[in-house]
Amino acid sequence: MKLLSVNVGRPVAMPYTDQPEGVTGIDKRPVDHPVRVAAPGPKGVGGSGLAGDAVCDTRHHGGDDQAVYAVAREDLDEWERELGRALPNGSFGENLTTWGIDISGALIGERWRIGSPAGPSVLLEVTCGRIPCRTFQGHLGERGWVKRFTRKGAPGAYLRVIEPGEIRSGDPVEVVHRPDHDVTVALEFRAATTDRSLLPRLLAAGTALHPESLAAARTYVSRYAG
Repeated sequence: MKLLSVNVGRPVAMPYTDQPEGVTGIDKRPVDHPVRVAAPGPKGVGGSGLAGDAVCDTRHHGGDDQAVYAVAREDLDEWERELGRALPNGSFGENLTTWGIDISGALIGERWRIGSPAGPSVLLEVTCGRIPCRTFQGHLGERGWVKRFTRKGAPGAYLRVIEPGEIRSGDPVEVVHRPDHDVTVALEFRAATTDRSLLPRLLAAGTALHPESLAAARTYVSRYAG
C-alpha cells in the first residue's frame, strides 16, 4: 500500500461554486516535494490539513474532522473506464491518491501511518465519506454527477490528523489500527445519503465518526427507536 501522489490546490474563481466569494480550491494537482500535515482547527475556522492547500468554503469543507481527503487510484481507474476520459491524480479534489487500499471498506476510526519508518510520518484516522456537491459536479463537468457519484457508493474518505508530520508522493501507507466494529466508509456514506435507516448502525463507531454523522445517528435513534 502506498501514496501515489500528494495533491494541493490554490484558490481559483469559478462560476460553478456557491462559495460566497466565488472561489474554490477543488482543482488539486500533485506536488513533488514534502508536504506538512497538521490539524487545521475546527470546521468553519480551519481549512485543509495540508500546508499550501486551499479549502475555500469552510462552511462545508475542511476543519479537524475533514482535514485530509483520500481517494483510491483503483476507484479513479474504474471511473475512467465508465466515463471514457482520463482522470489524473487529484481529479476528485483529493489530497491523497492511494494504491492498494480499499477506502470504501476502511472502517471509521481506522488509522493509517503514512511515511517512511526511518523518517517523518503522519498518523491519520478515518472519519467519514465525502458527500458530493455542486462544486464537485461543476469541476468534473459531468451532467448528473452528484446522483451518479452517490449511486456508485465509493466516496473516498475524510481523515483527521492524530499525529502531524510530513508526507510525500511514494510514501508507504500502513493500516496500524482497525477498530472492533463493522462501520465502513461505504456504510456511513449510504446512511448519510440514500438509506437513513442505517443511521443507528453508525453508533458502533462512537466518537471516531465525524461529529455531524454522529449527531445525525443519535437524532435518528431518539426520534424513531422503539
